[in-house]
Amino acid sequence: MGDLDLTIEDVNRTIVCYAETIYRTNGVWEGPNPLAPILPIFIFQLPVAIFATRFALLLLKPFNMPSFIGELIGGILLGPTFFGKIAPTTYKWFFPSYGFVVLEPMAHFALVYYAFLVGLTLDTQSIRRTGTTAMGLAITGAAIPCLIGCALFFVILSDKTNYYGCIFWGFALTVSSYSALGSILEDQSLIHTEIGKLAMSAAQVGEVISWGLLAVGLAVANSPSFCLFAIILTIVFALICFRGVRPALSWIIKKTGDGQGYSEFYICFILSGVAICGVITDAIGTHPMLGAFIFGLIMPNEVLQTTLVERLEDFVMGIFMPAFFAVCGIRTNLDSLSVNHTSLLVVVGIIIVLSGSKVVSSLLSSFVTNMTAKEAATIGLLTSTKSILALIILEVAQEHGVLTTQEYSIMVVSVVVMTMLVPPIILHYHPNNDGVPYTRKTIEKTKSVEELRVLACVHKLNNVPSVINVLEAANATQQSPIRVYALQLVELIGRASAMLVVHNGRKASSKNPTKEEAETDEIISSFDNYELRCDGVNVQALTSRCPYSTMDEDICNIARDKRAALIILPFHRQQNIDGEMEDINPAIRNVNENVLAHAPCSVGVLIDRRVAETSTFPNRVAVFFFGGPDDREALAYAWKMSEHQNVRLTVIRFAPGKDAIQVDPADFMTTAAGTITVPIDAENERHLDDHFLNKFKTATAHENSVVYQQIVLNDEEETVRAIKNMENDYDLFIVGRGRGVVSPLTAGLADWCDCPELGPIGDLFATSEFSSSFSVLVMQQYIKSEGSVTESDSYAGSSEAEHDMNWRPSNASNDVNESFGRRDTEFGNLSFNHKRDHSFGMIR
Repeated sequence: MGDLDLTIEDVNRTIVCYAETIYRTNGVWEGPNPLAPILPIFIFQLPVAIFATRFALLLLKPFNMPSFIGELIGGILLGPTFFGKIAPTTYKWFFPSYGFVVLEPMAHFALVYYAFLVGLTLDTQSIRRTGTTAMGLAITGAAIPCLIGCALFFVILSDKTNYYGCIFWGFALTVSSYSALGSILEDQSLIHTEIGKLAMSAAQVGEVISWGLLAVGLAVANSPSFCLFAIILTIVFALICFRGVRPALSWIIKKTGDGQGYSEFYICFILSGVAICGVITDAIGTHPMLGAFIFGLIMPNEVLQTTLVERLEDFVMGIFMPAFFAVCGIRTNLDSLSVNHTSLLVVVGIIIVLSGSKVVSSLLSSFVTNMTAKEAATIGLLTSTKSILALIILEVAQEHGVLTTQEYSIMVVSVVVMTMLVPPIILHYHPNNDGVPYTRKTIEKTKSVEELRVLACVHKLNNVPSVINVLEAANATQQSPIRVYALQLVELIGRASAMLVVHNGRKASSKNPTKEEAETDEIISSFDNYELRCDGVNVQALTSRCPYSTMDEDICNIARDKRAALIILPFHRQQNIDGEMEDINPAIRNVNENVLAHAPCSVGVLIDRRVAETSTFPNRVAVFFFGGPDDREALAYAWKMSEHQNVRLTVIRFAPGKDAIQVDPADFMTTAAGTITVPIDAENERHLDDHFLNKFKTATAHENSVVYQQIVLNDEEETVRAIKNMENDYDLFIVGRGRGVVSPLTAGLADWCDCPELGPIGDLFATSEFSSSFSVLVMQQYIKSEGSVTESDSYAGSSEAEHDMNWRPSNASNDVNESFGRRDTEFGNLSFNHKRDHSFGMIR
């Protein structure tokens, strides 16, 4: 009995154990395998995983595949499917079973900070403003594939008691990669098409749904009996973070100040918060990833978000995430696909059905939307693009023993197939361009009884009053309506994908809006009020979030998509209280220059020399006419204003006198990059100018509110003096940019231009030599390039029949043909210096 009691006592004794072979200081001399200890084997495995994933990425780079596909394939190459088969002895030496003791925890550690990065870059504001169509696509794109995955799981279920795996099959199919899809659409220049917008919005909502489903799956896998409590506590934790932790972080950030930067103390404080939130959600019963993801979502400051992403992304994605892909690859064994009496043909059929689940869901949703079957199938294919989140769902399920190696491998193959099929198939997709051709690209060529479409761009709230005043003066009526697309341009700070948000102006804003949301609501409200007080006006508000480097592409794409005839851009300078013109943001100038060079319609740059609070309706409008297509466009827009009962229009033609020195047009042709070069036919231009002016004078001869004057001058100095003498006489000046004609009255001014994108007269108005308060609209008329075959041949004609259209409905000719006439070859060819070699369909 004594020996027995001693044995029981020894068994019940608590003994602390530790590994003696964590690392070995003199291992090569003490043993045959220096990689046997845990730390050396992990130090070796990590660079091998990095090399394998980068090698696979390099091989797949010509095929435009999402990066995670290459990394996953690199991990599979390290697993038993490839490396373990061609060199089994070496494979066991490099990746022994005990090597998972460190490799797998480091993989999950990487997932925690990966989830934090995803939360940082996810734009919750745009998700709240997602349209009903995209929301419906996201919901059906999650529900139907989930049901398909759950049903197909039971086809190969070997263990009849372990049916929880169906949940993870279904949840993995709901995932749509927002970032990877954006990259694919960007490569194919489809991101600004209607299909691209819907797919991106649906993918973003679908990604949020997938994270919620991941929380449910983790709770079920950890403890099926208490999964409901774990889910409820996770929701409570999320609410506490949004209602309590987020305001506290905002208070701390305000105390720091954006201009001071963020010290190492604050960065370490945030990273410690990630770990603490991960521990809390792990203790609740889900996973540390969810806590990190929620903590990333509640980060209140974009500058801090950008700083954190820059500090963490390369380290997490480049160093630690390859360990996760190595774990996924080692868990994958393609030889197991047809085990357990499962035919390989059945497995292939399951993979095909799984791969088409998103397409099926989109086709079903097309019955309750206005989409065609082709459009629905395209969206379904695009949203089939998977992300790392799908692998996370599967790997966690396999790690918990919910999925067998066969079930796990089938889903991994399906994820790879679904994602790899998207780029090559979408390469041959071209949106339908059926319908009315986009021909009304200038105001001069738009009929008086047609709807005038204007894309009005604003950066800040103080841009709005002057833009609305210029639009309101255009005199919209039921017979001559104006459709305004009010586009708020917001710089995208951070590394999130660009977004275009279409607003419902009557939709109530959130109770506690952020500063950006409050400004957006005020902008929408201002344009809504303009629509309500003006008959014949229809306004649609949009917000484009993108970096300044691609903002011009957004503007041009939206103008083309909305078939606008005019783009209005705010100038990058504004007059201060002292009367000096100061830069608001130099980046806006680059945006304006690129839009002027690539716009698909006419462009007006609005210079506001008035304080926004004192901006009033422009009752006194003046047009300076020197000649050329830009000046004709300026006069055409002013012609519409002359219909307004409160507008008094003065048209002043500047004509050179007998003593004016004639200039050679070839000496003043601009050749700067990013600008449009217009070879000049002076005689033809004079004919077009005289004809258009005669039309205007004849139509407005009996109008007391319209005055026509002609001033004869000899040089640019007299021109400058004459313009300065008029600064107090008018509220709004409309001038042309000056392409297509060279006048001796402006030729010398071009040498002193500080802002050549405005032309000589526009640049003069942008200087600080004026002290009065007024606005200036600098117009550039769209002119079709010679090589273009997609536009209507309706521009720059020279016959009188082309110009027999009047603005007033009473004078409109009923015999005007829908075609605006032929192109006169004597007008001269146009050469465009494009900054890009593709159409404007790509944003970051």
